[in-house]
Amino acid sequence: MTKADIVNEISRKTGISREDVLKTLETFMQTVKGSMMKGENVYLRTFGSFIVKQRAAKTARNITKNTTIKIPAHKIPAFKPSKEFANAVKKLK
Repeated sequence: MTKADIVNEISRKTGISREDVLKTLETFMQTVKGSMMKGENVYLRTFGSFIVKQRAAKTARNITKNTTIKIPAHKIPAFKPSKEFANAVKKLK
């Protein structure tokens, strides 16, 4: 499902114009991104959490040059679904 599909589905179900739905969705995504860029997690009850994970520094190997590379510690965005959401997806056939 694409962002356009989501906008169309919300617009169809609520009767709100596509332009307003798109503006709201864009604002939501910008708000989540902004919060995560500040290092804050975003919790949406019964849906899931957008969290900032800390990755430890590690040594990796460049196979083609047969050299080792130091990868510094860094943060990455992640999504963790709620238990209800994860269980609903598990039950799909």
